[in-house]
Amino acid sequence: MLVLGIDEAGRGACIGPMVIAGVLVRKQDEGRLKKLGVRDSKELSPSQRKRLAKEIEKIAKDIIIQKIGPCRIDAYRKEGINLNQLECMKFADIINLLSPDLAIVDCPQVSTGKFEKFLKKMLRVKTELKVENYAERWPAVAAASIIAKVKRDSEIEELKKKYGFRGSGYPGDPETQEWLENWIKNHKDFPDCVRKTWENVKELKKSRFSLLAWLKRI
Repeated sequence: MLVLGIDEAGRGACIGPMVIAGVLVRKQDEGRLKKLGVRDSKELSPSQRKRLAKEIEKIAKDIIIQKIGPCRIDAYRKEGINLNQLECMKFADIINLLSPDLAIVDCPQVSTGKFEKFLKKMLRVKTELKVENYAERWPAVAAASIIAKVKRDSEIEELKKKYGFRGSGYPGDPETQEWLENWIKNHKDFPDCVRKTWENVKELKKSRFSLLAWLKRI
């Protein structure tokens, strides 16, 4: 029996991509993942995640990683496709590609029933489906959360080298917010690594234009 776990990293960030990972394992290998200490990526240090990601790659039958960059996320949102719908579309892509016997997905919204109904409509393969909140209790989903987080962390490190920003890339992070404020003071717009449809980003850009308009009047 083949079990597919799907999870994401970077959903709520205002900087960098959202990364979705699907990890396909044999049912009999779930115990090996547990024995290694595979669990929710949030409970692990960066070094632990990197070490476990290498072990997961050895055990998994297949791994698919989908990276959705800020520009694509913004484009979807402008078309009326929210993050829940976007995740659902990408989850369906992974399930359709890997055709598991059982697919377990970590639901990004409280209403698992609504998400499951939307997801089933997009499936082209026959599979048993589990849609749960906090699905990282399942080894395959925990493995997917680690793979997604390691990939996003790698992407963020590259962006830090390129743009010199600090912090996690999330709106609630003071270092991230400070970097955004400093950037918009010295540039006409934010770079492509920033999600421009995020409220904190829109507010900062709006403040800049208000200041420029005021300066022109005096």
